[in-house]
Amino acid sequence: MAVVLPNRHLTLYVLDHPWERDANGVPVPPHPSQRPESRGTWPGAALEQPDDTWSLRLAPQAWPVEPGDTISDETGTSWTVTTARNHQVPDCPTVDYVQVIATRNPPEVP
Repeated sequence: MAVVLPNRHLTLYVLDHPWERDANGVPVPPHPSQRPESRGTWPGAALEQPDDTWSLRLAPQAWPVEPGDTISDETGTSWTVTTARNHQVPDCPTVDYVQVIATRNPPEVP
């Protein structure tokens, strides 16, 4: 098992969930100019993956995290959440974290 140590402070911006639905029942995200609400800033980690996605680790206080939410760090780099999972270790809450797969905003161009 590998341990990922915090390497930056991450701020989570959450959208209103669940999203509104159109006439066909498809979720419609809010307009991109709508600034989501900040939930908080915590120590976290961000690691770029070989497939150009990013693996982010957030403090467990950030949960729940949903696809479409945004995360940013103190340098102004931001990511849009693709998937998130609340990782809990039984009988050891000090190592709990939220695992996020995200894309960088704007996406990097090779």
